[in-house]
Amino acid sequence: MELLALAQAGDVTRPTFWRIGHVGEAVFYYLAAVAIAIFAVGVYERFANYARGTDDWFERLDNLPGRVVRAAKVVGSNEKQFDRDLYGGLMHAFILWGFLTLLIGTTILMIDMDLWTKALGQDSFFVGDFYLSYSLVMDAMGLLFVVGVGMAIYRRYWVRNHRLWGKHTSAEDDLFIWTLFLLGVGGYVTEGVRILGTGVPEFADVSFVGLFVAGALQMAGVTQSTAAAWYPVTWWSHAVLALAFVASIPYAKPFHMLSSFANVVTHDEKAGKRLPGVPEDASPDEIGATDIDNFSWRQLLDQDACTKCGRCSSVCPAKASDRPLDPRDVILDLKQYREDLDAGRTEEKPIVADGGASVIDSETMESCMSCMACMDACPVDIEHLTSFTDMNRRLTESGQMDENVQDAMMNIFQNGNSFGDPERTRPNWTDDLDFEVPDAREESVEFLWYVGDYPSFDERNRRIARSLATILHEADVSYGILYEDEQTAGNDVRRVGEEGLYEMLVEDNVAAFDQCDYEKIVCTDPHAYNTFENEYPEMDEAFDAAVYHYTQVVEELFREGRLGLSGSELDYTVTYHDPCHLGRYNDEYEAPRDIVRATGCELDEMPRNRANSFCCGGGGGGLWMDFDEDPKPSEERIREALEDTDAGPGVDKFVVACPMCMTMYEDGRKTGGYEDDIEIVDVAELVVDALGAEERVAVAS
Repeated sequence: MELLALAQAGDVTRPTFWRIGHVGEAVFYYLAAVAIAIFAVGVYERFANYARGTDDWFERLDNLPGRVVRAAKVVGSNEKQFDRDLYGGLMHAFILWGFLTLLIGTTILMIDMDLWTKALGQDSFFVGDFYLSYSLVMDAMGLLFVVGVGMAIYRRYWVRNHRLWGKHTSAEDDLFIWTLFLLGVGGYVTEGVRILGTGVPEFADVSFVGLFVAGALQMAGVTQSTAAAWYPVTWWSHAVLALAFVASIPYAKPFHMLSSFANVVTHDEKAGKRLPGVPEDASPDEIGATDIDNFSWRQLLDQDACTKCGRCSSVCPAKASDRPLDPRDVILDLKQYREDLDAGRTEEKPIVADGGASVIDSETMESCMSCMACMDACPVDIEHLTSFTDMNRRLTESGQMDENVQDAMMNIFQNGNSFGDPERTRPNWTDDLDFEVPDAREESVEFLWYVGDYPSFDERNRRIARSLATILHEADVSYGILYEDEQTAGNDVRRVGEEGLYEMLVEDNVAAFDQCDYEKIVCTDPHAYNTFENEYPEMDEAFDAAVYHYTQVVEELFREGRLGLSGSELDYTVTYHDPCHLGRYNDEYEAPRDIVRATGCELDEMPRNRANSFCCGGGGGGLWMDFDEDPKPSEERIREALEDTDAGPGVDKFVVACPMCMTMYEDGRKTGGYEDDIEIVDVAELVVDALGAEERVAVAS
């Protein structure tokens, strides 16, 4: 029915306090004032509590308007909820937009009643076309809200989605979801009773859900007079529940509606890629997470922003491998400890330590691979890795670091590499080449090539170094290396908590770079690429070099035709593994794929690829540790390549672009029993294979 045809002077509206009376209206306003006061005090106490935390290392409130706009886009679009979970995205979008619409609608009604008519003495605008449009939108969006909450209830209690349940699941979660459901359904019941009690006005068509409820009540035998008698009961039930919900927001799970938005607003766009430093005047007893107040205000906000959705847990490779780490539980354990401490329910204890007497056990932190899968999956921008690193720093300063990691750190301190080999042996990998690798210390070069530890000292990875050297040589690239002056870049040194050693490495490496005349830095290892690109400039403002991963450089060589390949040299079926530090950390996904295709190989994507890639297990010091895992992340990934890709067992080669990945997957191929099933190769080795095929064709011709 046309809205214009329905609009009749002041008749087209609805009474707000129908059958409530003036006393009831006064009681409602009193209860509303109390609820708002309780809400305001709670919000103030929550945010005042963050002042207990230390200042954050990075600026969190610069360009505040831009941050708010970004946060509004992220939250309003539900883009992170839709990522990898269409059902969850739709569910949350229905709830969010339905709830916001109901909130806005209630605010409009309040403005009309309390400001426009009572305070300003104007005629109500809650009539005619406006009222009809208002009712239609409110009914439609309110229905979406109820559907969304119903979807949440179905997933939680019927499907029992595993990631929604954990050690911190409590009655609070049940109360939250059922309160939302009762608010949504109760609103329609109240509307239906009113429509029936007022004789079903002809313009009630626009309130189509309420009209449906009124019709159902009529079919059940409810008369107009009975509905009119029931209305005050249904109205008060709905009103009291709504006011109780408002008052409870700062004290329970609903607070995430505020804290999550604040978390997204204050997000560091380079979170995880770069880590906060340590104050120069900090004593050993003050470094790392010594107590709950040692966390920054943003880290405390992280804890309150967690909604227990379990997305981080579901993508964590450590949890999937039965390591004692669940990223959600770590964040919520810290929150629970803080709240228990404030309430006097627990005594003070170490944040992290070995032996189980602390909030977080050392083995939990040692299990983290620093892959950032948890942060990528989190819909509210919780920065897990920042808090985890602070706890690792505490373990380091208190002498509780894993023994194998301690050995690696000592090797780096004494010899500049994690293998403990003499510095003079670093360039030995060049001995088997039939050409001389240029010395960047002695001549000007376009690319200063940072080779890295594993390509320099590990026999398997030396083949990668020689392959890349061959590519650069064949393409006549101006490049050079540092020979024995190169040292560990320090990306993983920093992530296991050894900040002092990391600072020393930055100073030494930058000094070595400064002795050379170069234009750009190219790295074999994505871990080195990340720390040079995102962290060295934070540590040394004078360091402003353009940094590249070698796949980005080789891709450009292909585009320029400098490798002389036609693109049909190889005919392997391959799959490619996205290294965490190249992909998820630095958003480089296409360069390695373009190279693989340019060699003629057929690329069959892994089910978990690009930002959803599954870690090899070597990051965050995992390469240096021994874990009792079943299965190892590397074994699970190879199984995925052979069983879950379209080609399945037909995949000839498992392609990587990271020396650490090479090491982990060669190990997983052996321990998983896949030695005869698939070959692990680096992108550079694939290119050299193609160059060799081109030469063989030329010779045959």
